[in-house]
Amino acid sequence: MRKPLKRRSFLKGTGVALALPMLEAMVPDCHASGVKQRPVKRFVCLSNNYGMYRNGFFPSSDQVGTGYEMPETLQSLEQHRKQLTIFSNLDHGNTGGHAGVPVLLSGVRPALAHGYPEGNLSLDQRLAEFNGTVTRFPSMTIGCNEQNLISFTRAGVQVPTIDMRTAYRLMFLDESTEKKATASERLKRQNSVLDVVLGQAKSLQQRLGKQDQRKLDEYFGSVRSLEKKIVQQEPWIDRPRPKTDVLEPQLTGGTPERLKATIEMIVLALQTDSTRVVTCVSGFANGDFGLSGGYHNFSHHGERPEPVAALKKIEGYQIEMMAYLIARLKQQTDAINGGTLLDHTTILFGCGMATGTHQTKNLPLLLAGGGYHHGQHRVFSEVMGRTPAANLLLSILQNHGVEADRFGTSSGTLTGLGWS
Repeated sequence: MRKPLKRRSFLKGTGVALALPMLEAMVPDCHASGVKQRPVKRFVCLSNNYGMYRNGFFPSSDQVGTGYEMPETLQSLEQHRKQLTIFSNLDHGNTGGHAGVPVLLSGVRPALAHGYPEGNLSLDQRLAEFNGTVTRFPSMTIGCNEQNLISFTRAGVQVPTIDMRTAYRLMFLDESTEKKATASERLKRQNSVLDVVLGQAKSLQQRLGKQDQRKLDEYFGSVRSLEKKIVQQEPWIDRPRPKTDVLEPQLTGGTPERLKATIEMIVLALQTDSTRVVTCVSGFANGDFGLSGGYHNFSHHGERPEPVAALKKIEGYQIEMMAYLIARLKQQTDAINGGTLLDHTTILFGCGMATGTHQTKNLPLLLAGGGYHHGQHRVFSEVMGRTPAANLLLSILQNHGVEADRFGTSSGTLTGLGWS
């Protein structure tokens, strides 16, 4: 059996070192030993914080299966129909308008997290936990003129948002030897401090009432999450970052230019195996598409023609960028699994608030790539009761190889959503 090349192999000469792209020779030859490996899976979630204009998003409820007419807002996805699934009548059963936004990837409102085994841990962060240290970054949470409000750790901490330029620098700019040494020392100090803090906290536990003990357990969870992050960071301090010919993106222009550049960063992140989990939330800036006003005000359209037309422009472009991501991943060879990156990348588009009018019923949800059985508009009956959107999240987890029979508010996996 051949010995695989190291993943961080370099071509050296004339004082220059260039990182090799992911090559088949870097993948262990499992076929020779008869070992069947689980395919490497990737996940991308695209979202916004205001929902979608439903009359432009959903096909007619009587157009079930493959013969649906592509709605106006989704027209750019027509070319990818066979790699796409549209869902109707899935939601998290929540009310409260904007309070539904952070529930998208868990089904659990932060205020009720204590009642669930995994709290309001979001899907992306559960996948990041599952992947562990196989990539430099377990996940990336990116915002484009908007805060990412949908990613939460097991301890209920909202994951900070970074922009596309920060993502580029993290992936491709190597730190100096001095900075690496400082980072290593900082991690050691953090570990020492955590040991002391945990020791002191545990000595208090026996003297506390049940409510305080529950709070302390949540605190322990936060500390353990931090410990895990420290362990994950250590092996990567001295490993060189990959190189790219792509120039550092600049934070100039409006949302359309920035969002397209952000999509390119996502493709680079997956292509270089810097991470296998990305969430990206996009917004709107006054002047985008020649529009004057605010995204929030447009979303409260009251079916008035002008704000509806504005929403269609904003949301249509968001979907166009999803189509662009699908096309770019189709073009990229998956050197680890074979086929294309799209074959093993799940792309979820969704919003935790259905529309800007504060409705949380029938969430706008699209699924692409990832090897699922696509090509349909799947309409779930409301006669027999609501189908939790968390069933879709659980199905995605299982598609990625996570052994789980429940996630958040799920009641099971999503019926009929198979994959190869």
